[in-house]
Amino acid sequence: MKKPSLLLASTVALFTLFACSKAATTDAAPSDAKTMPEKATTMVKEVVSGEVENYTLDIKGAHAFVQFKVKHLGYSWLHGRFNDFDGEFTYDTANPNNSTISVTIDTTSVDSNHAERDKHLRSDDFLQVESFSEATFKSTSVNLVDGKGTVTGDFTFLGMTKPLTLQVQEIGHGEDPWGGYRRGFTGSTSFVMQDFGVKKGLGPNSAEVFIELDIEGIRQ
Repeated sequence: MKKPSLLLASTVALFTLFACSKAATTDAAPSDAKTMPEKATTMVKEVVSGEVENYTLDIKGAHAFVQFKVKHLGYSWLHGRFNDFDGEFTYDTANPNNSTISVTIDTTSVDSNHAERDKHLRSDDFLQVESFSEATFKSTSVNLVDGKGTVTGDFTFLGMTKPLTLQVQEIGHGEDPWGGYRRGFTGSTSFVMQDFGVKKGLGPNSAEVFIELDIEGIRQ
């Protein structure tokens, strides 16, 4: 009689232990199942928010340029640049088309390597700097594939704002020797000067001005 009782007691004990162990596992599962997706969602949000990079143009190091050229009477090219400008851009590494750029140009800083000509360019015949000392470009849409494409934005010049599209290409990106991180692009566009109210006409062969924008940004 003692042996069956002992066997029965052992069986009951094992069953009870198994049941308790299973209940504990079942109770823990919902908590873990709820916690892991929350952790994953948090990690995804952190990664996504960290992919939008902010850059300022390297003006101090003179690693950015705004240059122009226009035909002189249709016989040759006249080249110039704007020495003073500033800007910033963002770059979304997950979705480059979500990037933006904004540039402000001081038109009084026009430099065509000829003092008398620059004085004329600043006059009311051309840049009208006493009334409009700045030109700005602010992007409204970006279309990049493998680092090439277009950037369209609002270009304000001589008090008029019109859409303008640049053909752009990424030059490169990476760490610099001073512990920073840089990204650079080149862009080009053109427009008819009199469309923005330039008063002086230089003939049909010189109506269009071509702009080249080379920028190197330092990640903030």
